[in-house]
Amino acid sequence: MYREELHISTEHEMQMVDITDMVEEVVRRSGIKEGIVNIFVPGSTGAITTIEYEPGLLHDLPAALERVAPSQAYYKHEERWHDGNGRSHVKASIIGPEITVPFENGRLMLGTWQQIVFIECDVRARKRKIIVTVMG
Repeated sequence: MYREELHISTEHEMQMVDITDMVEEVVRRSGIKEGIVNIFVPGSTGAITTIEYEPGLLHDLPAALERVAPSQAYYKHEERWHDGNGRSHVKASIIGPEITVPFENGRLMLGTWQQIVFIECDVRARKRKIIVTVMG
């Protein structure tokens, strides 16, 4: 098993960062040729998923999540912390904090148009740690 942390900074809510190359580089550095890699973000307002990282979907996914957890809706969470990010927690919970991807010969077994992305669901800029664990 091999583990590394990635560090990224985000600037705004629903910013998507393609981390595919960074993850693949961690797999390469691990020296493990075949197995799985888990990508996990600690915290409750960040999310990890896969997407075709292209302008249309970079627009469509945030628009869909806005319909599911609207910015102007009432969120009970805000009564506790008054931080205005109740919707951020809902969106991140729906997407999830981690994924696992198989790899072979040191290469991620993603589809042709599939990239691994971090999605900033919080309402403010953040510095994020992403834990990448390679097993094989």
